[in-house]
Amino acid sequence: MFKKFTLIIILSIALIAFLIVRPFLFDKVEEPRIEDRLPEADFIGRAYLLDLARETSSMLQFNDVNYRDLLTYEFMLSQSKLYGLDLQNPVYFFAHENGNIGCLIPVADSTKILDGISRIHKLAPIKDSVGSFGSIYQYEKGRIYLAYSKDFVLLYKGSNFSSIYQRVMGAKRDDISPCWRAFLNEKLFKDEKLVVYSNWNTLKESGIETAIFAHDSDSIRFKVKTYIRNSKPINIALKKGGYDFKYDSKSKKIANLHLDISQFIKDKTSSLYKYILTLGKRISFPTEAFLNAWDGDLSFKEGGLFTQKETYIESVMDENFNVTDVEKVKETKVTGYSVMITMNSKGPSFMNLLMKKGILNKDGDYYRFLFSPQLTMQKKKNSYLFYSGSTSPKMVKNDLNYGEWYDTGLHYSVSLDSLNMYEAFGSFNVPAKLVLKKNKFF
Repeated sequence: MFKKFTLIIILSIALIAFLIVRPFLFDKVEEPRIEDRLPEADFIGRAYLLDLARETSSMLQFNDVNYRDLLTYEFMLSQSKLYGLDLQNPVYFFAHENGNIGCLIPVADSTKILDGISRIHKLAPIKDSVGSFGSIYQYEKGRIYLAYSKDFVLLYKGSNFSSIYQRVMGAKRDDISPCWRAFLNEKLFKDEKLVVYSNWNTLKESGIETAIFAHDSDSIRFKVKTYIRNSKPINIALKKGGYDFKYDSKSKKIANLHLDISQFIKDKTSSLYKYILTLGKRISFPTEAFLNAWDGDLSFKEGGLFTQKETYIESVMDENFNVTDVEKVKETKVTGYSVMITMNSKGPSFMNLLMKKGILNKDGDYYRFLFSPQLTMQKKKNSYLFYSGSTSPKMVKNDLNYGEWYDTGLHYSVSLDSLNMYEAFGSFNVPAKLVLKKNKFF
């Protein structure tokens, strides 16, 4: 009886042990996803290439881009099917501040990848070697590497391929790196076709915890929507009831700011405050004094031509060879400038400081900022208005914070759209012609 009882206990223990160990012996280990393989980087992001091809087709056509037929939706889709790539799903990319970049492209049929590699080999000299997880293909001249599995293709250009390769190929299920986990959980710009996310250390030094950029475009411009999240309160608010110069056909540059910085200047330990002071030191500008005197409105405009009269002394020799100095007046055409700034009670002291440093100079009845043309100054309540020409420029009521400028015929713009305690939303526009010109591929 005792032996039977002992046998039952042993069998029971064995059964329990089997049930516990069984999942480890027989259950299939889940394969890591592409998201689990992605390495940490200064800049990361995703791109839906087929959707981008649709969005940019009119821009490529309008700008008569070379090889634009290779970037159409139809061509990219056909090539992806031919070589086993899955461009219906996002391509994930990553980049470091030193210029090293890479991406992971999802694969639909890995049996076709070698056909694509053979095609590349006909166009460029590549060599293959065996790595820990399979074959590695390298274009030595450009330090470009390619490796693949049944689920993805790894493309990389840079000097740190070994560690990237080990991270990507040796990843485990749910082993998502912190920056990618934060990005993939981000709800902002979720439906955008091209998004860049960054926790770059250089941004953190200025107090920015996270920056996100999303792409938009039409036939003539690239628009980049921007989101910035600060690690500490920004302490800057948008100001209402402002006035500034109106942008017109003669304007080459314009900038308008309407900000409430009353709380911002109280925390001189903030990273953003220190960063702004650092920028001012580069040009020997008294930034701290300016922030303490500024009432939040600033409008600047450059454009148009004005006639400026300048008095000068000319030595004249008469018929008896006597030299006398004669005062004469000459007229010259100069670019028009207008500056309006609102100041608090510390405004007069700040203006005196500018004159003491030689940034603002008195020239007869006029003023000059460094090497600017002659400017007339008007003071109205808490505002200082400087302008070239004989008449005061028209001011219009406006609360927008933005800048626009032309350079070699190309139009640029930047705007601050909204602001709260920790976050800022804005955008900037770059001419498509400039981007396409800079890209050697086009």
